[in-house]
Amino acid sequence: MRNQEGVRDFVFVGFNSRIAALELKSGNLVWEWKSPKGTGFVALLLDGEVLVVSICGYTYGLDALTGETIWSNPLQGFGTGTPCLASAAGTTAAFSLLAENGRQQAAAASSSTASS
Repeated sequence: MRNQEGVRDFVFVGFNSRIAALELKSGNLVWEWKSPKGTGFVALLLDGEVLVVSICGYTYGLDALTGETIWSNPLQGFGTGTPCLASAAGTTAAFSLLAENGRQQAAAASSSTASS
């Protein structure tokens, strides 16, 4: 059964290989999804009613209204890292750069702590 709300009534939150769809006005949980593979940073891109999710080299297309997996692609041979997604609807480039910068800062802080 599909929700009566449209995707414009949702906000999508992703972290630690999990996604939550929340009602924008109330914050109530509509659905949740956990990636079967991959951990860490979650890149999200909403294109129409498809929520494209990329986690550590694994990419999925979810029905934005229900959270059901429509398709998946492990992108074998592409490697892992902080993904950047783009479609006619937009891009995640700025968020990917911020995430990569944060990862590098954490690594630098960890290495300076280890050498102290």
